[in-house]
Amino acid sequence: MKWQGGRRGGVEDRRGMGGPGMIGGGGVVVVILALVGYYVFGIDPQTVVNGLESIQGSQSQQQASVGTPKDEAGQFVEVVHTSANDTWTALFQAQGKTYSPSTVVLYDNATGTGCGTGQAAMGPFYCPADQRVYIDLSFWTTLDQQLGAKGDYARAYVIAHEVGHHVQNQLGITDYVQQQERRVSRSAANALSVRLELQADCYAGVWAYQSNLKMNWLEAGDIEEAIGAASAVGDDTLQEASQGRVVPDSFTHGSAADRVKWFKTGFANGDPRQCDTFGA
Repeated sequence: MKWQGGRRGGVEDRRGMGGPGMIGGGGVVVVILALVGYYVFGIDPQTVVNGLESIQGSQSQQQASVGTPKDEAGQFVEVVHTSANDTWTALFQAQGKTYSPSTVVLYDNATGTGCGTGQAAMGPFYCPADQRVYIDLSFWTTLDQQLGAKGDYARAYVIAHEVGHHVQNQLGITDYVQQQERRVSRSAANALSVRLELQADCYAGVWAYQSNLKMNWLEAGDIEEAIGAASAVGDDTLQEASQGRVVPDSFTHGSAADRVKWFKTGFANGDPRQCDTFGA
């Protein structure tokens, strides 16, 4: 991915600032591997952090100013996140709507969020309450080494997926799903969660198509990297690896095949109207 030179809209960089609920470095990887099937790629963090220690003290409320990070890893996130916001700004405008960009937060180990205490064990996630995407960059190592999803475009897919959740929040889809989940059984709520996640995958594909029209930054193998990431985080793939069996009723993000299918659907022509996973 030829991302260097892309527009930079800034990040909120909290790395090195500390925060509540710190986790030891070695323990982070263990917890991520144990919980990644449930928490990675944008599942509503309130379901994860419910019951965690409340954020207290000025340190936990501390926020960094928005600016351009000096390291390449931070700048990559900044460029992709900015591109995703630019893409959705244009798509909303085409429909006569106003898009409010999300903010991306880089942090280490743990940080305060509008949804409770965010921790590295949750993987990258989006918090609807403060409209921020949270990423501990140690997850890239997990994505590459433990999940086998290599390449910069695998990482770009993750970021675009989380911004996809922001789009859902802007459109009122997130609120609708949360309301419905409270009225139905656990298995039915899981099915709704799957549709929400698959739509975010489709929106990631929309970004991939639209951003390349503008930037022409795709290189050979990039889309295959995104597809590899989508497959690696399928519920069936993760369950088979962690427990040796697959339990479809417990899926919260969708099978590997479905995640790949919906990313490809979005990428086919860059039309978000094709991303109606709830009507499919």
